[in-house]
Amino acid sequence: MGLRFIDQLKDQPFWLLLLFTLGSLSLLKFLSATLKWVYVSFLRPAKNLKKYGSWALVTGPTDGIGKGFAFQLARKGLNLVLVGRNPDKLKDVSSSIQSRYSNVQIKNVVVDFSGDIDEGVQKIKETIEGLDVGVLINNVGVSYPCARFFHEVDEGLLKNLIKVNVEGTTKVTQAVLHGMLKKKKGAIVNIGSGAAIVIPSDPLYAVYAATKAYIDQFSRCLYVEYKKSGIDVQCQLASDDVRKRQ
Repeated sequence: MGLRFIDQLKDQPFWLLLLFTLGSLSLLKFLSATLKWVYVSFLRPAKNLKKYGSWALVTGPTDGIGKGFAFQLARKGLNLVLVGRNPDKLKDVSSSIQSRYSNVQIKNVVVDFSGDIDEGVQKIKETIEGLDVGVLINNVGVSYPCARFFHEVDEGLLKNLIKVNVEGTTKVTQAVLHGMLKKKKGAIVNIGSGAAIVIPSDPLYAVYAATKAYIDQFSRCLYVEYKKSGIDVQCQLASDDVRKRQ
């Protein structure tokens, strides 16, 4: 039967054989991508995050995705450095985590990323000095309070979007990266947005989407730069209707 099929193919015109070949290659590519997704999503064993280091640093840990990351990292036995702007919320989250995972050590660092970032980053550096920080979760971010045209974005909001989403993530990453390079291992997870990658455009949220496009490209470049240094870098695309801005 197989030989008959081959003989039938030989009798077909060239253009039909070309279409058949291209279609087969496309199908194989699709099946390969699907199988890879199934393996990564459901079958691949979970990583032992403690192999990167005994401490994890999370920005924006008091609500939403950041809070979820903090609890999950604690569940896996990592100590936490929690960085946020509200000291009361930081204290509440720390208490909640330690009531559930009593062996986890937690250090809180109060930083307002819309304020003096350099001062805040210096506080982070002083806090992590001597700690084996192996995981960094860059979750802090701000968005528009409501949809608006670009010409309606006031100067204060414009500065905050760029300062928090771009400058904050960039400088915190650089501060933590030095320690990872010394020990040649680490994991950096930057929280991006589907608004920057999944959809072709995000009108009425132009600057926000642009800052998240920066986060995606920043992550891709760091992945290439440091993969040979034992540092894993990825950008997780969050849906904007499930995350709460910090």
